This record gives sequence, structure tokens and C-alpha cells, in this order.
Amino acid sequence: MTLNLVQAAYIVAAVLFVLSLAGLSKHESAKEGNAFGVTGMALALAATVWGVLDRSAHPLTTFLLIAVAMAVGGAIGLWRARVVEMTQMPELVAMLHSFVGLAAVLVGINSFLTEGDGADAVHSVEVFLGVFIGAVTFTGSIVAFLKLSARIKSSPLMLPARHWLNLAALVVSAGLLVWFVQSHSIIPLLVMTVIALAFGWHLVASIGGGDMPVVVSMLNSYSGWAAAAAGFMLGNDLLIVTGALVGSSGAILSYIMCTAMNRSFFSVIAGGFGQEVSVGDDKDYGEHRETIAADVAELLRDASTVVITPGYGMAVAQAQYPVAELTSQLRKKGVNVRFGIHPVAGRLPGHMNVLLAEAKVPYDIVLEMDEINGDLSDTDVVLVIGANDTVNPSAAEDPGSPIAGMPVLEVWKARNVVVFKRSMATGYAGVQNPLFFKENSQMLFGDAKERVEDIIKAL
Repeated sequence: MTLNLVQAAYIVAAVLFVLSLAGLSKHESAKEGNAFGVTGMALALAATVWGVLDRSAHPLTTFLLIAVAMAVGGAIGLWRARVVEMTQMPELVAMLHSFVGLAAVLVGINSFLTEGDGADAVHSVEVFLGVFIGAVTFTGSIVAFLKLSARIKSSPLMLPARHWLNLAALVVSAGLLVWFVQSHSIIPLLVMTVIALAFGWHLVASIGGGDMPVVVSMLNSYSGWAAAAAGFMLGNDLLIVTGALVGSSGAILSYIMCTAMNRSFFSVIAGGFGQEVSVGDDKDYGEHRETIAADVAELLRDASTVVITPGYGMAVAQAQYPVAELTSQLRKKGVNVRFGIHPVAGRLPGHMNVLLAEAKVPYDIVLEMDEINGDLSDTDVVLVIGANDTVNPSAAEDPGSPIAGMPVLEVWKARNVVVFKRSMATGYAGVQNPLFFKENSQMLFGDAKERVEDIIKAL
């Protein structure tokens, strides 16, 4: 009876998770989607705990152990949720992925130790693959966290014969799988774990920092498959379904983002994404022009159409609130203000959308790149706030550029472009931006939040 109720609860939770994904696909329904997900997870946890207690010979002791573990984890989660800044959200997500990977590794090793020689070939394969995926996810997510938080260099690690190293790791792991299934020894499992940990580290370390939004999405997919593998090892149907949902949705998102960046999806998976590029550039682009907040205010006062293209610099400066205030003031004056969001703006898919929603910018004026690009040639003023690589004309005009072919916001087609930057430094991909030197472009240097506030005062 208890088993049937637990399975019924799992089915309801799985449906809630599907509804959650559907709700999160749109701004207007994201809050409801989040509520569906939380409800589904609460139901899943309650059903799992109930099922475990029903099978336990010492239910009180088991309950206390579970309660302590959940209390510690819940306290840490609540603390991090309260103190984390939106600018730190990408690295936090990357770190959370690493926990899923580590859990899959521990579950796999524990499952082997519990089953021992009694495990059949199918279960042995489940354990081996679960530990492999989990180990790759664990170290890969740690590298992503370190790169996103600037604790290590964002440039790709270019080891000699790096693709052959990756291939060798896979071939050796396949051989260890055969040994593990035939011998039921823990030695090949542990050796593979060490190889997978190194493989995951190298896989993400060899990817350039400018491509980290895709990497985070890819690791999200890996964490889903790791969870699904853990579900197979534990015989938990809901964990399998949930992992498959996360894994497939993460893979689809990664593919969409790769298409938006004109990159090969398989090259991302292979860790061959992103090349070392020179921060400097010998080409003479001419002189850039500087401007001040008062002059930008004059431009905006005379404009009838304005497009704002935000990037990670806006997030770092916490400028979304004054940007929202500037938008409100301009709209009150009858100016048609819209936002253009590149698919990989920021360090996480949807990063800019979340920041703007947090600042209460209306959803209907926040447009995707494909929706806004056609209107930029008829735009009076474009404000580029903290964006760099996503507005680089080299992607469209220079076949030799490292970002050649990547779709970008074609802001240089507008009548006037104002670029908010702290300096003339290159972006995260390390590529010089000719936009800064075009005749219709002006540079407004300084902290983005302070400069926007200065413009608001001048208006």
C-alpha cells in the first residue's frame, strides 16, 4: 500500500516538474512555473522519506538522520539564496551542478559496495556510467565556477594533443568498464573515477571564457544525466524522470545557444570550443571618441527611438535599477525605448532578462536579438551598457576573427551608438571591438551605474 502511494506521489511530482518547465519558458508564467517545481520537489521529498521510513527497521533513527541532513542542507541553501548577488548567480549555478555530480559518484560507489558480487552486468554498467558522468560533472562544474568567479584565467587551457588526451580518456574508461563488469572489482571503478575527474577538469578548462554561458548550460545537462544515472542505481523512477528532464532540456538549450553563436554543438561537448586569442590587436582602427553624461542626455532628449543592449558589465555595476529608471523617464517623454538581448549576454542563459525583470522593466519591451536587429538601422540612439563581444561587428565583417560568423546585435547600424565601459579593454573573449572606433560611436567611460544616474540627473 505504501509503495503504491509513493509511486502515485512520484507521478504527480513528475507532472508538476513538466508543468514547471513549461511555465519557466515564458516571463509571464515563470513565477507559476517556479511554484510548480517547488511543490513537486516538496512532494517528492515527502514521498521518498515516507517510503524509506516504511522499509526501515529503525524508523526513528532513520528519520533523525534524514532530518539532520535536510536541516543542514536547507540552512546552507537558504543562507546562500539570501546573500547571493545576481551577478554571482552563474557561478552559484555552476557550483550547484558540481554537487549533483559528486552525489552521483558517491551513490555509485555506495551502490557497488552494497551489491558487491551479487550485482548483474546491467547494474554494473549503470554504476560505472553513473560514476563516470558524475565525476565529469563534478570537476567540470568546479572549473566553470572558478572561471566565472575569476579565480582562474578565463582563457582556454591549450595542452598539446588535447583532443587525443580526451579520446584516450574515453578509450581507457571503456576498457575499464569491460574489466569492471567481468571482475566485479572496485579497482577499475576507482581508476576510472580518477580519470573521469581529470577528464572533466580538462574538458571545461580547454573552453574559452567567452563561451561559458554555453558551458553552464551543458553542465546543467550533464548534471541531469548524472541524476538519472543515480536514479537507475537506486531504482528510483522519479529521479530517472527528473534527471532525464533536466538532461534533455539542458542539451536542447545548449544546442539553441550554439546555433545562436554559429558554433558546433559537438565541438562544445568535445571540449574544443574557444581558442586562445590575443588580447591585443596590431590593426589600427583609428581613434575612439569620448563623451560625457550631459551630451548623452541631449542625444536621448532629441531621440524618438532608443534601444538598450545590456551585457555582463551592467550586472557587475548593478546598473539595472537606474537603467529601469532611465527607461521610465524616457517613455514618459514619449520616446520609444526597447531592449535588445543577445542569447548569450551575461554569464548564464537568461541572465540579462532576470536582471531587468528584477528592476521591473516591462516584459513587452525586452526583445531577443532576432526581434530587434531589423529595427536597429531605424534607431536614433543605441546604449550599449556593459556589452562587448555580443555587439562586435568583426563577427559579421572579419572572416579571420575568432568570433567570425557569430550572430551579434548589429548596433553599429543605428544613427548614434553610446558605449558604456570602464576602459578600452577587450571583452571576455579577448577580441578587439571595431565598434568603439566607428564614426557614429562614442565612449562613455566609468562605472555604468554612476554614468546612468548622471544621465538621469541631466535629463
